[in-house]
Amino acid sequence: MEVKEQITRWRLILGQESDKRLSGMTDLALTQEQDLMDQALASIYNRTEAGGFGQGGGRGGGSGPSNPQISRWLGDVRTLFDKELVTVVQNDAVTRCGLKQLLFEPELLENMEPDINLASTILTLKDQIPKRSKESVREFIKKIVEEINKLLEQDIRRAVTAAVNKKKHSPIPSASAMDYRMTISRNLKHYNPELGTIVPEHFYFFDRTSTTAANKWTIILDIDQSGSMGESVIYSSIISCILASMASIRTRVVAFDTNIVDLTEKSDDPVDLLFGFQLGGGTDINKSLAYCEQFIENPAKTLFFLISDLEEWGNRAGMLRRIGEMKESGVTVISLLAIADGGKPYYDTQMAQKLAGLGVPCFACTPQLLPELLEKALKGQDLSQFEKNTKKH
Repeated sequence: MEVKEQITRWRLILGQESDKRLSGMTDLALTQEQDLMDQALASIYNRTEAGGFGQGGGRGGGSGPSNPQISRWLGDVRTLFDKELVTVVQNDAVTRCGLKQLLFEPELLENMEPDINLASTILTLKDQIPKRSKESVREFIKKIVEEINKLLEQDIRRAVTAAVNKKKHSPIPSASAMDYRMTISRNLKHYNPELGTIVPEHFYFFDRTSTTAANKWTIILDIDQSGSMGESVIYSSIISCILASMASIRTRVVAFDTNIVDLTEKSDDPVDLLFGFQLGGGTDINKSLAYCEQFIENPAKTLFFLISDLEEWGNRAGMLRRIGEMKESGVTVISLLAIADGGKPYYDTQMAQKLAGLGVPCFACTPQLLPELLEKALKGQDLSQFEKNTKKH
């Protein structure tokens, strides 16, 4: 990168106040596009003189910028910057300039770049959504859900199918249940050069009895809906809906703070499920565990995810006792501190250590690693190495 380009980038970062200090190094004349960038950034990062959106803190009745002004600004930002930068600037505009009250304006949401952090903010404020904006808000959330669904759905379905439907083989022939991969690999030695094909001597079929009601796996997602868990709630909701759509397993979705909300019946629509959460409030994990125990019919075929920062406000000793009993009964228990794309989650380290002492894997997980985690857990594989790998990233 040339010196002039570097200085120009610093000028855009530092704002107009840096003109005097940087002008002696090179010609600081900004291009028309750079000037627009400078104005767009100054609107939220410049708190002096012309002030931008942040003038006077951007709060208070009637003193903030008008909706048309913000709409134009959002359009400029989306035009001038890469998608990744757009989401950063949008979030800064909301947090630094007090624009939360404008998030529900339909014309603004249409110009917003879909972003999981903004979605978390909107869900936190969902009870304040005016009627005129409800449809726009749903469409905004729906865009994010669709993006995440594209990222995860196929891999999650593949992982569960590989673990649940393809563990056992049956002597009963059925074309729909044929294991083509094993049939081919076990009969490679019977390849006929003259026919140019394999002539199998033995066929292998999947045992579909493992997916009958009595033998189905039950996956319980016990999800902390306290304010700090916004991103994890969004990912958990989408994952819950994917799992709930699979006939080979049973899925329960429970949300908790100091109260319990069973959202299983809403798991046919991820947007409806998300709006069933009430982000904010305290945390009573022990109470949620007591509620979830009723769904454990076959412990050996139950996978229990506690998705929480472990900041227990309720009975800490009772929480540990219940989890210990759950694990001793044969339930596969996994504590996910967060489901998030990046950054170290905040959590109760003491409680995490105590769970680890009970033999419960306890770690944060990126959404991309969840399919692998599901497959390993359903196959009963040791998760200690998987846990170590997640902590490296």
